[in-house]
Amino acid sequence: MGLVNASVTLKNPRRPELQPVEAVALADSGAVHLCIPPHVQIQLGLEEISKKEVTLADGGKKLVPYVGPIELHFKNRVGFAGALVLGNEVLLGAIPMEDMDLIIIPKTRTLEVNPESPNIGTSVVK
Repeated sequence: MGLVNASVTLKNPRRPELQPVEAVALADSGAVHLCIPPHVQIQLGLEEISKKEVTLADGGKKLVPYVGPIELHFKNRVGFAGALVLGNEVLLGAIPMEDMDLIIIPKTRTLEVNPESPNIGTSVVK
């Protein structure tokens, strides 16, 4: 399918006086979590809540900081998530995309709000 990038805004809801971070995120439905690079953690003043062991693409394991909460904005959607701190770009995984009711459109390689619910995010809770 290729890479899908999207502009997102990240905020620290506990520190509203800090400037939000505008980032181009890699949207990957095969990934699970929100991941942010260390410089975004610093810019947003996000405290480490705990550590998580992650399995990397090469099968290796690594202990990384888990921070949050992070307020995410994409178009008319908002969501909250914790984030793993690693890598050099923002990675938007399935959990935050599902929370904001976003979908990847393979044909155009874009991230979009769900066209079946364009005005307000929906969720299944049964």
